[in-house]
Amino acid sequence: MCGIFGVRGHSDAVALTKLGLFSLQHRGQESAGIVSVEGETARGVRSMGLLADMPSAPLDALHGHMAIGHTRYSTAGSSSIENAQPVLVSSRGGHIALAHNGNLTNAGELRVDLEELGSIFASSMDSEVIVHRLARSTAAKPEDRLADALRGVEGAYSLLIVLGDTLLAARDPRGWRPLAMGRLNGAPIFASETCALDIVGATYERDIAPGEIFAVDLSGERSITPFEKKELKRCVFEHVYFARPDSRIFGGSVDRARRALGRRLAQECPASTADLVFSVPDSSNSAAMGFAHESGLPFELALIRNHYVGRTFIQPTQATRDAKVRLKYNAVREIIEGKSVVMVDDSIVRGTTTRGLVTLVRAAGAREVHMRVSSAPVTGPCYYGIDTPSREELIAANNTLEEMRASLGVDSLGYLSLNGMLESMPTGPDGFCHACFSGDYPTQPPTDPAKLRSGCGS
Repeated sequence: MCGIFGVRGHSDAVALTKLGLFSLQHRGQESAGIVSVEGETARGVRSMGLLADMPSAPLDALHGHMAIGHTRYSTAGSSSIENAQPVLVSSRGGHIALAHNGNLTNAGELRVDLEELGSIFASSMDSEVIVHRLARSTAAKPEDRLADALRGVEGAYSLLIVLGDTLLAARDPRGWRPLAMGRLNGAPIFASETCALDIVGATYERDIAPGEIFAVDLSGERSITPFEKKELKRCVFEHVYFARPDSRIFGGSVDRARRALGRRLAQECPASTADLVFSVPDSSNSAAMGFAHESGLPFELALIRNHYVGRTFIQPTQATRDAKVRLKYNAVREIIEGKSVVMVDDSIVRGTTTRGLVTLVRAAGAREVHMRVSSAPVTGPCYYGIDTPSREELIAANNTLEEMRASLGVDSLGYLSLNGMLESMPTGPDGFCHACFSGDYPTQPPTDPAKLRSGCGS
């Protein structure tokens, strides 16, 4: 998962983009970057790590009326500065800059075709194939050039692209990843989530529609839908985990979705002996509140999160995930000691984070630990932008419920059903991708999934 933000036609475009990216930092902590356009000149700054770690002098040198930005969590392509975004290149048609959220499932085949035509790649990102295809298009209008570049591309993409003086926003026809459009003093602003519009004071206008290409330049604003319509496959995991609860995505409130997930979980998997409910903060807070409300149990702040440590799930290696669990959480003994507790989490992927948290809670004196998960078991890899590339890493794909309970060290373990999860969505159960839970993949898996480890530019 990655975060993208862009603005055109505002004198503070760079400052707005920087602010917007701070609100999208939860979507990627591996690298960050901004590209700005001033007149006919495009400049970019990229660095590894958080946006706050970027050197200030190069950022301060960026100016212009148009800018796009990116925070990266790799799912395809290695963790290196070459794979940081936005990509910025020069071509015969002028500069091209690109920020991508998602994963292209046929990037390998497209890359081979381009290399046979003489293209030379500077990164291992899947996103770079779009850049090369853009450079090769002979279409007259920028939106038509992007349509050319995206024909035959499979998988998930929400894109912000600069072509000369034009800003383009696009979503794949299945609408896997969110992309919102707002406006500030007449200037259009695009962001992965509405929380980034809020921080800059922009008014939300609408979502970029699945299959839509939206263009903004001196001649005005234009929208085209050049692709064959496909069945909606919005990522349900955005509502479960990735998006911020103060955002609206896919037409619904993330907070309300998570509370509904928690209420349904309490109905399906009650814990009759429990004294209290607490969340694995922060992404599970709303679900735990929903569980507590439905079950009539008090909601307590029994786990404290160190907010100076990033999200453990989106760390690029297992070693950093393990270390950050120990740094990130601590239990409140005064709340837990002697109690039977319900610990609510939004998902269990590999099981390592959960196992470490259960150990913490046991050490704080919990009499019983009942684990409740506000999503269905993750049993398959995601090829559309989430770092779960192999079944071997997924605890639910290789163990029974009882085996998982014993491995995690809990007294009971309960998952929300797939139907319960989908029926909790604010826009209804239809139109969501749930492949990692159900095995129902909307596209053919990539021919070499082992290489698909760093999306958002894999």
